[in-house]
Amino acid sequence: MLTTGKVLLAVANEKNFAVPAFNISDYAMFNGIVDISEEKNAPLFVGIHPDEVRHIGVDVIAAMTQRAHRSSVPIAIHWDHGATYQEMLTAIRIGFTSVMIDASMKSFEDNIAISKKVTETAHAVGLSVEAELGTIGKTDSEAEDGSDAIIYTDPADAVTFVRETGVDSLAVAIGTYHGLYPKSLKPELKLDLLKEIKDRVQIPLVLHGGSGNPDDEIAQSVKLGINKINISSDIKAAYHMKMREVLADESLREPNSIQPPCIEAMKVVAGQKIDLFEATGKASLY
Repeated sequence: MLTTGKVLLAVANEKNFAVPAFNISDYAMFNGIVDISEEKNAPLFVGIHPDEVRHIGVDVIAAMTQRAHRSSVPIAIHWDHGATYQEMLTAIRIGFTSVMIDASMKSFEDNIAISKKVTETAHAVGLSVEAELGTIGKTDSEAEDGSDAIIYTDPADAVTFVRETGVDSLAVAIGTYHGLYPKSLKPELKLDLLKEIKDRVQIPLVLHGGSGNPDDEIAQSVKLGINKINISSDIKAAYHMKMREVLADESLREPNSIQPPCIEAMKVVAGQKIDLFEATGKASLY
C-alpha cells in the first residue's frame, strides 16, 4: 500500500514505535528492503537522497511507487534531505509521497521560511513534510551532509519552529552523526534532551544518522518519542561487504549471480533494525 509519511507516523506516534527509513541506491536494494518489510509485516519509508535520485534516475521512481501499491505493508516513498524548494517540486512531480526539506544549516529564520513554503505546497497536493532543526554530525565524505560539530536542537526553538512551519514531523539533533562511526568517536545520545523536545512539541520526531549507535540507546529513544529512524550506512555496508566477498570469484559477471547474496546480507541487518525499532508486526495497525 502506497501512503504518505504523515499516515505512517501518526500511527507510530500513537502506538509508540519507530518506522524504519531505509535509504536505497538501486532497484535490487529496493526490492530487498520491501521484501524484508513484508516478511516482518512492518511499515516502511523508502528513503532516497537527491544524490541517489540522480544515480538511479527519476524514471525508476514510477516502478517503486507501483511496487509500493502492490505491497502488503504501508510504504511511503520519501525524498531525503532535500535542500531547495525546487527539489521539493521535483519530488512532487515524479511521485514521492513524503518529502524532507533540510535547511538546518541556514539561519533559524531562513529555515522556518523555506520549511513553511515547502509545507504549504506539499500539503496542497496531499504530501507530508519533514524538516530538520539543529544539525547532525558527519563522519566522512561518503555520508549525507552534516556539520563538523553537532548543533543540538533547542526545545524552545522546536516549539516555535513547529508552530510557524506546520511540518508533519521534525528531525532533531540529539547526538547522532551521518555515516559510520570511526573508533575515535563514541556514539552517545542526549536522551534527556529528546524527552524535553517530545514533551513540548508532541509531533512525530525523526532520528537521522541512526547507523552505528548502541542498540540500547536506540531502543530507549523509541520509547521516548522517536517515530522514524533513518538507516543508510549500516545496510549499504552489509550489502557491499558481501559483494566484495562474492566478487572474489572472478568467474562471476551476471548481476543475478552477484547481487542475491548481497541483498540477503542487507536484509539481515534491516531485519534487526525493524525489530529494534519495535516495528515488527505493526503493519497490521494500518
